[in-house]
Amino acid sequence: MATRVGISLGSNLGNRLSHLGAARDMLRDLMPEDALYLQAPVYQSEPCDCPPHSPDFYNSVIEIGYAGRPHDLLEHTQGIEFHCGRGAVHELNAPRVIDVDILYFGSETLDGGILTIPHPRLTHRLFVLQPLADIRPQFILPGDDATISEHLQHLDSGEPPLTLIQSNW
Repeated sequence: MATRVGISLGSNLGNRLSHLGAARDMLRDLMPEDALYLQAPVYQSEPCDCPPHSPDFYNSVIEIGYAGRPHDLLEHTQGIEFHCGRGAVHELNAPRVIDVDILYFGSETLDGGILTIPHPRLTHRLFVLQPLADIRPQFILPGDDATISEHLQHLDSGEPPLTLIQSNW
């Protein structure tokens, strides 16, 4: 049985839409044949906590079915980032070709080490909450009591509004 896994995708270098599509396609290749797939629209967001003059991001969220363990998926996501041209990042939040983050992994929680699930900043970022709310508005994260849409409604991050780039990609 596949576990429902939320994954955020972001890019602010090069052909951002193409990078998101390439990462999405590689993640879909990890799914069992009969697993449900959900895909949010792509939004443009201003860089958050990035170096000055960083380009705007394209962001989206997908949900896949995955029949492995969280750390196995982390290895896959890091491999996808490398395959898409993301090198070693030496500066915190530096511009990047692709960013692939595991947001949640079914009902599992992991705390610390190289992987924390649910993602610790998931409910504090508009560029993650909005696309996630588009596909899973009533979802409640493990260990939480509010839905994704409730988190979005009460978000006070100070981020400017997102710009819808493409609904179907």
